[in-house]
Amino acid sequence: MINKLWFLFIVSGIFYSFITGNIEPINKEILSSSETAFKMICQIFPVVALWLGIMNIAKKSVLLESLSKKLTPILSLLFPEIPKGHESLGYISSNVIANIFGLGNAATPFGLKAMKSMQELNEKKEVASRSMITFLVLNTSGLTIIPTTILSLRVMYHSKNPTEIIPAIILATIVSTIVGLIFDRILYKRSKYV
Repeated sequence: MINKLWFLFIVSGIFYSFITGNIEPINKEILSSSETAFKMICQIFPVVALWLGIMNIAKKSVLLESLSKKLTPILSLLFPEIPKGHESLGYISSNVIANIFGLGNAATPFGLKAMKSMQELNEKKEVASRSMITFLVLNTSGLTIIPTTILSLRVMYHSKNPTEIIPAIILATIVSTIVGLIFDRILYKRSKYV
């Protein structure tokens, strides 16, 4: 759906530029935006590669597994339907840890594996389970301590102090996570009585 919406925006913008005779700004924007995108990729890639490498080292050195075990008691409270020791709790914790370090790219495979694992526990295959919905809320709220992508962008655009936003980001993601989980619980309890 969103692809169709963006396509509509782009086509209507180009069509409007033809009607008004303003084709030059469209050509200029197409050429400059591709250059900007390329520069952005070249600047962000090393930082993301560094953190993905650190995550890979943490995974191979069993540090990720150790952190996952420390998160398991908290996750057991958030996901009471998932049996203790089930592999999906490990995938969820790995996803959360990757998100905490601002590695959305590294978090995605863990998130997909967690959803697949929770789907195996799901009794109604055509409807998302409570655990799946809670995980989606947790993942979407994006609890982050080190926002690597945002820091890379701030460095790229020559910010005087790229790390000054970290306290605000930590506060915002903690609040969004707490509010999201509260609403998840309220809506779950409400749906039980409807």
